[in-house]
Amino acid sequence: MNDMLSYMKTDPLFRAGNHNKVTFSFFYAFSENFVLPISHDEVVHGKGSLINKMPGDYEAKFANLRTFFGYMMAHPGKKLLFMGQEFGQFTEWNETKSLDWMLLGYDKHTELQTYVKTLNKFYKDHPAFWQIDYSWEGFQWIVPDDSRQSVVAFLRKDANGKQILVVCNFNPVLREGYALGAPNSGTYKEILNSDDEAFGGAGTVHNKAVRSKKKPLHGFEQSITITLPPMSVLYFEVPAKRTRKTAEEKAAEKAAPKKASKTAKAKKAEEKAPAKRGRKPGENVILVGDFIGVRMAVAFLVRPCIGFRAVTDFHRLGQGQLILCVKHGLKLPLYLGAGVGLEFCG
Repeated sequence: MNDMLSYMKTDPLFRAGNHNKVTFSFFYAFSENFVLPISHDEVVHGKGSLINKMPGDYEAKFANLRTFFGYMMAHPGKKLLFMGQEFGQFTEWNETKSLDWMLLGYDKHTELQTYVKTLNKFYKDHPAFWQIDYSWEGFQWIVPDDSRQSVVAFLRKDANGKQILVVCNFNPVLREGYALGAPNSGTYKEILNSDDEAFGGAGTVHNKAVRSKKKPLHGFEQSITITLPPMSVLYFEVPAKRTRKTAEEKAAEKAAPKKASKTAKAKKAEEKAPAKRGRKPGENVILVGDFIGVRMAVAFLVRPCIGFRAVTDFHRLGQGQLILCVKHGLKLPLYLGAGVGLEFCG
């Protein structure tokens, strides 16, 4: 997180030239299991608290910190946030005194705390953010290189294929009509916005459900166009991938009742019809294999009466092989010599 904190300290006017600090962590993110530590080391000994690291005025500091938290929570790796930073304590941590809890009497600090609580719950409720954070299988870039506008976009994925689209705008500039590639066709729903009024943001920009268009972009067959609030992070729910198989399954479900009724009729017909004569389940069968290469087997019924039946599932015998009976219970194979075998099946 050192690179990212360095980036966040930079005035947004100059972030375009430092864009590599946002993406550099992905050169090694999946080489080991990582923790993203915002520990006490980051907020003591003259380094300043997180809120004080952020550039700009009072409002801008909170907007920057919300954006940083939103990006950090979506980044692969486990999270660690040192106490006091979740509600925006301005002073450095001091082990000799309590945290500045009185700040929660001010709206901005309470709203920031609400935002962190919301992020924590979102993280817990969405396995895409934590289930595969050690492999590229759980992450995919969409927009890694928009340094001019200081925007990144990527996907987080869980083991079941569910995805969350994350879009970060690291500049205090409204981005209207921002187009980016979409992994699946369908409707994309905004499910978290760091600029929401409940979190201390302006709350003026919320994307309604966005329908993808068949316009290839960023390596995907379709794309979406959204509006990015100034200095914000947006999370979108990605629609499930549509497949022909799903359509066939639906058709099969519709046809299922008809098949069921036909099956019921067939069972009734079988019950009315006289039982067919055949070998009883308890009868023993001997399968005799002839010599090498012969594709024939004859079954003799071992019962008081005399008779035989042909076996339709022939086996090709090789030297040292036995015929195996796959249709009847217990198998007791006997080896009689090259290419010859007996098997008693109960």
